[in-house]
Amino acid sequence: MAITPPSARLWWNESVHRVELIWIAVAFVWGLVMFFMMIYWHATGDQNLATETYRTTPNAFYAKVESNVVDWQVRELNGVPVVKPPAGADVYLLGRMWLWYPVLELERGQSYRVHLSSLDLQHGFSLQPININVQVHPGYEHVLTVTPDRSGEYSIVCNEFCGLGHHMMLGKIFVVDR
Repeated sequence: MAITPPSARLWWNESVHRVELIWIAVAFVWGLVMFFMMIYWHATGDQNLATETYRTTPNAFYAKVESNVVDWQVRELNGVPVVKPPAGADVYLLGRMWLWYPVLELERGQSYRVHLSSLDLQHGFSLQPININVQVHPGYEHVLTVTPDRSGEYSIVCNEFCGLGHHMMLGKIFVVDR
């Protein structure tokens, strides 16, 4: 049993109170402000990576990675090759269950083009402590231009769940002085 008859309960027949109109107007204006701030921040913010993305196949990308390993391997770290490319080189880094391959050794102050892709699943490339985050998909080659400005050891963490070994999917980038 309703207190008011159905004809009086239809929302489009009810008048809108002044306070509700004010809140609707505030929410609408705030939505417009946030929309235009996204456009502004995308154009002027420093958080946006300048990336390129290309279609590839897992086998073609893996061949490029192995070519880098053959050409520039300097040592191994826990059975994973450490690659030291020359300054300005294109460096290939592969995500696969549950490893970032190979380990990179870069020189401080030099620019590199780091190519990222996956062999099997979607992985998240999170470079810590810098907090660079890129979603890495199989079939796509993401290219980041990086110029390390601090020497040290950086960790690569997969931040996209990729299976049972996800919590062990780590990689390294060493930045050394010349």
